[in-house]
Amino acid sequence: MAKVVVASKAKEIKKAEPLKEVHSVLVTLPKPETEKSPYFELAKKYNILVEFFPFVKVEGISSRDFKKQRLDIVEHTAIIFTSRNAVEHFFRICEETKLKISQEMKYFCISEAVALYLQKYILYRKRKVFYSADGTTEGLLDVIAKHKHQERYILPTADNGKSDIHAFLTKNKIPFSEATLYRTVSNDITVLMKKKYDLLLFFSSLSIQTLFDYFPKFKQGDTIIGAFGPATAKAIQDASLRLDMSAPMLGAPSMSAALDKFLEENKKKRKK
Repeated sequence: MAKVVVASKAKEIKKAEPLKEVHSVLVTLPKPETEKSPYFELAKKYNILVEFFPFVKVEGISSRDFKKQRLDIVEHTAIIFTSRNAVEHFFRICEETKLKISQEMKYFCISEAVALYLQKYILYRKRKVFYSADGTTEGLLDVIAKHKHQERYILPTADNGKSDIHAFLTKNKIPFSEATLYRTVSNDITVLMKKKYDLLLFFSSLSIQTLFDYFPKFKQGDTIIGAFGPATAKAIQDASLRLDMSAPMLGAPSMSAALDKFLEENKKKRKK
């Protein structure tokens, strides 16, 4: 993928006031499988259009390429899952290589939702599963810290660089092996972005990369931009875009909660 060119001396980015009225929101993730998603509730609550489209797509690496990493999974005692993609591709590789996971294996997950997703692959109640209470990387690191001298971890990852968890394990000299199980590539957003959404929600720095891959001269204007996680926020600001909202934050641990709070505050401001 082409790299975003960022000016070495970026101008100070200020929040636009007052912000425009929001009629349409694009969530740069796949559409939820259930209608119980909080995003659908927000669409009804504020009478807005909420659409979904993943800016990046995931491709699993082959079992042949995995074997080239010479990683012996059975030598490890715990696995760290930071996404459903990691869960899916870990167990896919295990199935393709006919590897059976020990019942003593421990699972550390970024959130309760990811932990519960394990039920597709293991007898959940009979396994040792731990997860971040607030769904943040910091919360997961706190959980890992309590077991750091007891386990040897596997960290399933994509092929797009090192994570905060990788840095934490390395800094604290916690034994772990990184297993590249899938790769992320840009999705074609050419037709999608012609719709001119009022608010864009990003969840990874790679999504920002996709935006500039297809629209290298993208101008934000009065488009509202939100980010989930510090890495995504940094990518937005490094690209000289204006960051109007972010999550997690106090009182809004999820992007949907942050969006709810933002829309409510924006509505009040516009009434004044």
